[in-house]
Amino acid sequence: MLSRIIIQNFALIDHLDIQLHKAMEVITGETGAGKSIILGALRLIMGERADLKSISNTDKKCLVEAHFSIKEDFKSFFDEQDLDFDVDTIIRREILASGKSRAFVNDVPVTLDILKDLSSKLIDIHSQFETSQLFTEDYQFQILDSVSKNQKELEIYQSNFSQYQALKRQLQTLKQQFAEAHKEADYKNFLLNELNELQLDQIDFKQLQDELSLQENAEFISENLGQIIQKFHQEELGVLSHFLEAKQKLQKISDVSPKFEELQKRFDESYFEIKDILQDLESELEKVEIDPAALAEMLQQTNLINALFLKHQVTEVEALVGVRNQLEKEQSGFQHLEEEIAEIESKILKLEKTLEKEAKELSKLREKGTPNLVEQIETLLKQLGLEKAKIGIELTESSQYNVFGKEHIQILFQANSGFPMKPIHTAISGGERSRVMLAIKKVLAEHSNLPTLILDEIDTGVSGRVAEEIGKVMYDMGKNMQLIVITHLAQVAAKADHHYKVTKMDVDGLTRSNIIPLSDDERLHEIAQLLSGSTVTQAAISQAKELMNI
Repeated sequence: MLSRIIIQNFALIDHLDIQLHKAMEVITGETGAGKSIILGALRLIMGERADLKSISNTDKKCLVEAHFSIKEDFKSFFDEQDLDFDVDTIIRREILASGKSRAFVNDVPVTLDILKDLSSKLIDIHSQFETSQLFTEDYQFQILDSVSKNQKELEIYQSNFSQYQALKRQLQTLKQQFAEAHKEADYKNFLLNELNELQLDQIDFKQLQDELSLQENAEFISENLGQIIQKFHQEELGVLSHFLEAKQKLQKISDVSPKFEELQKRFDESYFEIKDILQDLESELEKVEIDPAALAEMLQQTNLINALFLKHQVTEVEALVGVRNQLEKEQSGFQHLEEEIAEIESKILKLEKTLEKEAKELSKLREKGTPNLVEQIETLLKQLGLEKAKIGIELTESSQYNVFGKEHIQILFQANSGFPMKPIHTAISGGERSRVMLAIKKVLAEHSNLPTLILDEIDTGVSGRVAEEIGKVMYDMGKNMQLIVITHLAQVAAKADHHYKVTKMDVDGLTRSNIIPLSDDERLHEIAQLLSGSTVTQAAISQAKELMNI
């Protein structure tokens, strides 16, 4: 329930603070007094875009604050949005002079999306020009479902449908990924095969380069090794024979002079080291083999590796191994993608069977509730002066699941006898719309927990008995909910439990609007004035008393 409204520095309102109550409350006032301004302020609470022009004094901020008494049922919403729950919840909207807008729920800053979501659960503003809602499929399902008492079944279905939609989106994403991966699959498989053929794990690229260099220079190495060995082994001129001769002479010297023993030992060690080196050189010379086939094979392998270095923009075999492993991982992921798609498709098929069953149950409940809804609306329309009006509900099967099941709905309307039933948006006239919407709001009030409902002059254009019947309908609605009615009709105002009047006056040379609660005597005078105009007659007073049953 909307229990209090505070408005500061908004249009013609300098400061307004009004307490509200449950049941039916009416707001009256002369045209232009500021009733629409109050609604405009409340629309800020509902998340509508702020307009800097709404600030009366640009030196101060504009503030609109609405206090609500809410039930524990709303706690889950507050928890989901990480908000502080309080049965006495305050929604505040501020517009700064800079044009910046801020929104708060119980002093916690919130986005406009959260504000809209919450306020839509708490307050419903309906104007005489806002009947297009009646023509939407969502609203028409809401009307029928409220009477069909299928909320539990609908919640279960919508939970499954939400999961179904999520799976469909996931499947679409995976299929797009699969299609993109499939385009590159052949080329990546070629790259992978190319790398696998090299057997990279068995390649020592440095060793391969060393062996290639040895084979490419085999002739040069063999020739030079042979010349070195020959220098050592030549008769008379050979290095080794001269070295041996020097060794022997040094031995004789050390025998006669101990001073040379150390040099003789070092010379002996060198001699044997040279002989050992010479043997190794001879052994290496025997290993050197000129093999054109082996050279060609190593050249081919080296060139292939270098080409892959260039292709994959790397410089080491280890990096090529990394590329290969990544390609193998992608190939495995590609296969996993196929498996995941198949798994999700299986889940969707299973869920579709569940949805099919639940949608049929919803359809049965709606078919059962349709006669009741039609009867209630037609009864109210007769009461509201549309004696010949007929309502029809047309449910047709849909090819796809939607948030309400597997069917579409269309409300049909016939204003006068002898004419065919047509979709309501084509058959209803301007003068009938408000009364049809009022009848529907009345039905919704009886079968569902509507939020605070504000009806803004939806009774325009009617008078006499119909106006009185509209007042009775609104009074009955006020028994089950908080109903705030802005009206110019005395017949409607007389039925209210509480009455407020919007006034306009000059304050310090500025036009200001305000809203005040009326006492019983003030109510009587206001209703009489609605009947007779600016001059209140005794007859108007008597008629007002009759309307108010006093």
